[in-house]
This record gives sequence, structure tokens and C-alpha cells, in this order.
Amino acid sequence: MKKIIIINGPNLNLLGVREPEIYGGQRFEDYLAELHRMYDGAAQIEYFQSNVEGLIIDELHRTGFDHDGIVLNAGAYTHTSLAIADAIRSITAPVIEVHISNVHRREPVRHHSMISAACAGVIAGFGMDSYRLAVEALLAMKSA
Repeated sequence: MKKIIIINGPNLNLLGVREPEIYGGQRFEDYLAELHRMYDGAAQIEYFQSNVEGLIIDELHRTGFDHDGIVLNAGAYTHTSLAIADAIRSITAPVIEVHISNVHRREPVRHHSMISAACAGVIAGFGMDSYRLAVEALLAMKSA
């Protein structure tokens, strides 16, 4: 069984109530329960969320050497954090960058990611299903 962690960044604790026209109306905790059912026996999926950049980096460091993969939605830090990109480059676990919305259809500041080049792949625009697609990608990776 593969060990995968989903790390969500700022404001993603408000999924289900925050801008439902962009992010949908489902709470992440409810979606996480679906993922646990879907991958029971195939993946042990952990979850971490923080609005604090340094805590996200600490979690990448903590899990980045003993987990088989990381699904990271860094939220707005995606577009600003060289420190998170450096943390991703410093660990051995593959990281899949995830976005619920298609960031390329949104305001221009969201079109550039500081972390994409450090990640194994990027999935964006499929709503909450972006997380499932990232888990599938990690399960399919030989090194994950």
C-alpha cells in the first residue's frame, strides 16, 4: 500500500463555502472520505492543511522522505513561493501540483506557478476530481 499525503494551502479550509462558483460546494473533508473509500487497500491517504507558508514547508520536509507521493494544492502560494519550490526540490517524494480551478482561465497573476518546475506533474481545472487524478498519477508512478 502506498503512503500519500494531500497538503492544502491557504483558504482551502473554507472549501464548500468559499466562492462556490469557482471551487464548488463540497467540503474537502467530505471529498477526502470519498478518496479513502476509493483507495482503501491501495493507498493510505493522509491530509494536512495550513494557511501558513512555513507550516506547509515543514510538512513537506516531514513527509517528503518517507511517503510515496505528495498531492500539493499550495493555493495562492503557488504563484508567490520560491520557498515552497525549494522545499519540493529538497525532498525525494514526487509531488503533484493540483488546482481545483483552471488557473489559466482566471486572472493573469494566477497564470504563473513558482512551484510547477519542481513538481513531477500538474493537474488543474477538474474540480475536486483533480485530487483523485493526482492520486491516480502517484499510484501509477514506478517510484511512487
